[in-house]
Amino acid sequence: MTYYTAFKTPYWEIILVGDENGITHLHMVTNEGKRDFIIKENWQRDDAMFTEARKQILEYFDGKRTQFDLPLNPQGTEFQKKAWKALRTIPFGEVRTYKEMAESIGNPNASRAVGTANAKNPIPLIIPCHRVIATGGKLAGFALGVDAKERLLRLEKAI
Repeated sequence: MTYYTAFKTPYWEIILVGDENGITHLHMVTNEGKRDFIIKENWQRDDAMFTEARKQILEYFDGKRTQFDLPLNPQGTEFQKKAWKALRTIPFGEVRTYKEMAESIGNPNASRAVGTANAKNPIPLIIPCHRVIATGGKLAGFALGVDAKERLLRLEKAI
């Protein structure tokens, strides 16, 4: 069974989706970017299931949390999962380049593939793809919009 919840944050609405193994999706309703998200008819709303996730996300937006400790269950290819795991090692308040991320997973020529994996990250924010920037410091690429990426990095005082 797939469950979901939706709640407002100081920045935008967030939709969380998950199953008994953890969070599978996090969608930020930023009204920009290239990502659409539809709640499916066979999903069941269960706000209580996501109480801890909601609490931690709101603490993050309030500046009281720098790390998330939640069960995650992202679905993707082995390469994507490896790239997403590496994203979780970027400390709060820091950024890395796509090249640095490719090097961190042992494939220094995979900058574009890392960028593609980031674009398909189903749990942005918790899996912090917003902390990856282009060489030279440009805030390139964020499926939910570059303005949203900039807001998150400013919240973390990373830029």
